Amino acid sequence: MVSKDNRQTEKNHHLIQAMGHAMDGIFDVISQERNMRYHLAAAIVVIIFGFLLRVDRLEWLWLLLAILVVFSAEFLNTVTEAVTDLLGEHHYDVNVKKAKDVAAGGVLITAVFAVLVGLIIFLPRIIKLLGY
Repeated sequence: MVSKDNRQTEKNHHLIQAMGHAMDGIFDVISQERNMRYHLAAAIVVIIFGFLLRVDRLEWLWLLLAILVVFSAEFLNTVTEAVTDLLGEHHYDVNVKKAKDVAAGGVLITAVFAVLVGLIIFLPRIIKLLGY
């Protein structure tokens, strides 16, 4: 059901409707979360380097996995922040802090994983290009 101010209050009834809401969520995270924009910029750089340095199919899988894991962690971090802010009514609470810190830690762990994947794949190629 759609309320009188056009806000949906019930489950999605069609795939297209669900996809629209999913796209809204993606655009919201990209437009409102600074760190997500950094992750997106890094992903674009990685993809460009992947083409320039001609990574193979398996390496592409690792790079894409690393990118998508970081994106997923950032999305979950954003959800955690929104829900804890709502439940904590924007007041300090030790449990809200813990939830936010743990979610941010998850993003950090995935970002370190992504950097390591990138180094393993790109560093030997860069060293070879530099003639070392």
